[in-house]
This record gives sequence, C-alpha cells and structure tokens, in this order.
Amino acid sequence: MKEIETQKQYITKVKQLNEDKKNKYTILTMGCQLNENDSEKLCGMLEQMGYEKTENQEEADIALFNTCCVRENAEDKLFGKLGELKKLKEKKGIIIAIGGCMMQEKHITDKIKQSYPFVDILFGTHTLHKFPEDLYKALQEKRKIEDIIDIDGEIHEGLPIKRNSKIKASVTIMNGCNNFCSYCIVPYVRGRERSREPKEIIKEVEELAKQGYKEITLLGQNVNSYLRVEREKQIPFEEYQGVHSFATLLQAINKIDGIQRIRFVSPHPKDFTDDVIQAIASCDKVCKLVHLPLQSGNTKVLKEMNRKYTKEQYLNLVEKMKNKIPNLTLSTDIIVGFPGETDEEFEDTLDVVRKVNFEQVYMFIYSRRVGTPGDKMQNQIPEEQKHKRFDQLKALVESQIGQNNQKYLGTKQKVLVEGESKNNKTLLTGRTDSNKVVVFEGDKESIGQIVELEIVSEHMWYLKGEK
Repeated sequence: MKEIETQKQYITKVKQLNEDKKNKYTILTMGCQLNENDSEKLCGMLEQMGYEKTENQEEADIALFNTCCVRENAEDKLFGKLGELKKLKEKKGIIIAIGGCMMQEKHITDKIKQSYPFVDILFGTHTLHKFPEDLYKALQEKRKIEDIIDIDGEIHEGLPIKRNSKIKASVTIMNGCNNFCSYCIVPYVRGRERSREPKEIIKEVEELAKQGYKEITLLGQNVNSYLRVEREKQIPFEEYQGVHSFATLLQAINKIDGIQRIRFVSPHPKDFTDDVIQAIASCDKVCKLVHLPLQSGNTKVLKEMNRKYTKEQYLNLVEKMKNKIPNLTLSTDIIVGFPGETDEEFEDTLDVVRKVNFEQVYMFIYSRRVGTPGDKMQNQIPEEQKHKRFDQLKALVESQIGQNNQKYLGTKQKVLVEGESKNNKTLLTGRTDSNKVVVFEGDKESIGQIVELEIVSEHMWYLKGEK
C-alpha cells in the first residue's frame, strides 16, 4: 500500500538521524490484547528506526505509551507516569509519545495539552501506522505533533512487528465494534467494524508457522462477526481458501502446518452461530476453552447494557455448546455494579456463575466512561456496594476454581511449554488447552514444544505436573 511505503521512507529517515547513536526506548502498554498487538507493531517500527528496547526509563531516548480507556485507573496511571517524566524531559530532552484509545477522547487530549505541555506526540488508534512520520517531524522540526482523526481508519497491511514471544502470537482479524454496549467506550475510539482480507490473515499465520510459532490467538472486539458487515453491506472482499466468515476462517487456519493451537477473543454471545460452534467442535487445533462474555446474569441489566441477549438465551447457548463441543470449558467477563443493578438482579449473575461453572472469570467493577450512555444514567451504584458485590462474586469464583482443579488431578494433559517459571527458575511453565498454568521439572529443550504431563497437585492458580 502507498501509505505504508511512505512510512517505510520515514523509517529510513529516522534511522539516518539515529546513525552512530545507541538510542533506546521504553513502552508502556495498557489494556487488552489488541493494544498489546498494536504495541508489537510500534516496537517493530521503532527497532527498524534504530532504537533498542530498555526497561530503564533513565536511559531511554523515547518514552512511548499505548493507552486504554476502558477503565479509569488507566488514566490515573498515565498521568502519574507523565508527572514522573517531567524531570527527565528537562534533563535530557526525552521524546514523549502517547497513542492508543485514550487519545481518541478529546477531554483527555485537552488535559494533556494543558497540564503536560512537554508531551511531544499524540496519535490515535486510526493513525498508529503513521508513527514513523510523526516521530521524524518531532525530531527534525522540533515541534509538537497531534495526529488524531475521528473517522474510521483504514486497515494497513505490512507494518513491521516485534513480537513478545517466539512461541505464541496474536493476529488481529478485525478492528472496531458495532455493538455500542452502554458501558463501553470502544466503538467511539476504535470506530466501526472493519475486517482484514482473508488472504492477509492466512499469509500472516503461514509466516508465523514458518518462524516456528505454535499457538495463534485471533483478535477482534467481536471476532465471530468477522466479515459480517462486509457481507451485509456488500462491501467487496476477496474470498481466499474458502474464507467468507469466522467459521470458515477457523477451518482454514486449522489446516496450516506447524500451528498446533488456535485461540480467539472476544466473541459476542449474540453472534455465536451454529457454524462457529461446529467449527470449534470439528477443528482439532482450536482450543476447547471458549471465552463467552456474560457481563451480567440479569435480563433487565443486560437490556440496559444493550447486550442483545437474555439470561435464558445465554444459558441455552452454553447448553448447546456443551452438547456439541467435547471437553468444552468456558471463561467469561462480568461487570459488577452497573447503574441501577439491585441486589436481586446481582443474584442472577451469581446464579449463572453457579450453573455454568466457568473455568476462568475476569471480574470488573463498573467504571464510568465519559461519552457512554452508562455515564449519563442517574442511578449509579455507590462504590461501597460495588465492592461488596465484587467480593461476593470473587468468593464464589474462587470456590469453583478450587473444585474445578480437582478434575485435573491424575489426568494426562498436553501442555505447551512457554519457558521458565517466573517464581522458580528451576521449574518450567506452560498451559493446557483450557489455559490452565502448569509448572513442572523439565529440560529446557522442551520450551516451545507440547509435552504430556500427569497433573499431581493443584494450587488454586496453577497445577503441578510431572512427566
């Protein structure tokens, strides 16, 4: 694409500016796996421009922030870090660049320009690919750069990428979201749904397979609506290897030699069609842990959240999936304390958790987001009440995890070995198909391989295995 060719020229220009210098950068990534994938692209661009990554802020020449605006504490974290950087800016003129979802919120960029005028570059979710150009202008012209657009950006292929792992990789299959859940800011900051061309996704996964990657995670705000908008609005796309939907994409990737595991996040329950369920059941490489966001177990609250399904529909979907997908396990997201939620309505959430018996639950206390319908609702729940309910949910989930772990004892599990355990360098660590962490004594040559282990003990957040 012409735009990417232009950015490659700017990469060369910045590299020339950095010639004979040993420039370094730090990057702080906030938020979801999509943001992590974006950060890998930013790191790829920076390293091609002659920068080396460091964890030491004091020795960095660039401090880069890739922000998230889903939760309020991300804002607090960003502003705290900027405050710390002020002295470093005065001392050595470090370049400070901030990108990501938060930069699509005007009240945030206004605050940065007013309270932190020493920030050099602001760029949004739709202009990430232009970071080399923005950086060159900031370095060469010594001026502040603001590169943020409100319209839905195009999907640009061919950006350099520096992946965090040599075993597992994430692949974005679509950008944006059309759902407008009333608590969520994502559609406003990432735009409407746009799917990548099937050919580009398949090519990326095939290349990863050649490089020795074993596990792929497909990313999108609503992955199981992949290519739906294009089909409905008759937006042209090139069908490749029979891919015209999320189900057919899973089937195509399942055929790629070298890839041994396929995961995906996040699907939406309302779009979990029978063909997707069948693809998960029939594709041997697709992990049988499915992330199925619940958010609330109460039908009235779900309607207020604009989730487009009821408690009963969710439970029926779970039952259908359990009947059709052997060895299915489920994980979920739950928001506690949405505006207007009563104690009785919260009980419905606990009821669903008891009935489904999730393998993993990601729990969140509702956080108001400026610009969302939820922020304007009058019946906000007191913080104390939110935390009380959160603790109830946490206690239930942890009791279930302890019980669920028992079913692994004495079983043989296939574990993808990821590396040394962070807590004990003499042990190796990896994950099962159901995403359970397993630690074991083993040969480092098995890193990157799938090994079969017998589970000998459980410890709440991890299992102990033996060969």
